Amino acid sequence: CVQNLPDLQSVRAASSATDSRFNEKYCLELVRSRDYDGFVSSLLLPEAARRSSLALRAFNVELAQVKDSVSQKTLGLMRMQFWKTTVEEIYRDEPPSQPIGNELWRAVRKHNLTKRWLLRVITERENDLDDRAYRNLQELEAYSENTQSSLIYLLLECLGVKDVHADHAASHIGKAQGIATCLRATPYHSGRRKVYLPMDVCMLHGASQEDFIRSSRQQNVRDVVYDIASQAHVHLQHARSFSTSVPAAACPAFLQTVVLEDYLQRVRRAHFDVFHPSLQARNPLLPLQLYLRSWKKTY
Repeated sequence: CVQNLPDLQSVRAASSATDSRFNEKYCLELVRSRDYDGFVSSLLLPEAARRSSLALRAFNVELAQVKDSVSQKTLGLMRMQFWKTTVEEIYRDEPPSQPIGNELWRAVRKHNLTKRWLLRVITERENDLDDRAYRNLQELEAYSENTQSSLIYLLLECLGVKDVHADHAASHIGKAQGIATCLRATPYHSGRRKVYLPMDVCMLHGASQEDFIRSSRQQNVRDVVYDIASQAHVHLQHARSFSTSVPAAACPAFLQTVVLEDYLQRVRRAHFDVFHPSLQARNPLLPLQLYLRSWKKTY
């Protein structure tokens, strides 16, 4: 029995390595299929941060999917509680058996990630299960800060960056990304008779939820899109105002600005018609643009 002990340890080690590869591949495939832009951005990170970035993005995708995948709010709350419990287990150094949870545990151990950011993403997604429009632009910005910006703070930690200017830039980029994501998702949500655009902006221009559900291309609907897109652009400009102070090591965490800028330019060319067919297609040049931006080490 004693002689067989090394063999048993070898089997366990091999099994653990197989599980680890499966978990890594699971996260990679999930991000590639559900967040392609984030997938490409992750591949362009330094190797030491790449796997952890994919784990964080898989975690984000998993939470984002809950709202659309459950028929009752109670089921969504149960899923969110599962993830809160999983995060608590991770910080007790108890590796979860779930693939994303296990990869997150690995990332937390490697980079000493801040627990607060992970829990903030879950809590904000949980609050968003109420399935209603944002009351105003500030509410959408707060949601974006708590979800998208938190994810970028975690990416900065994966890159080993602790810098106040990088944090300021991350905050604005996250807000811009959240606002743009809300716009990008409008055709999808409208097709399901749901509208989440800020009510104060819609009321300002006399645009009703029914206008969006009917995919209206009237000027007042375009004016709503213009105002919301302009706010995303303002945050992007604010983020770039810190560029001379942000360390070059932080720039890979901000690669999503390429995707954000691309969408804002395309919606402008479509004259702020959020339902224009050109906005539904993926830009085939985006991977190249992301690569060039990562090579230049700018955002």
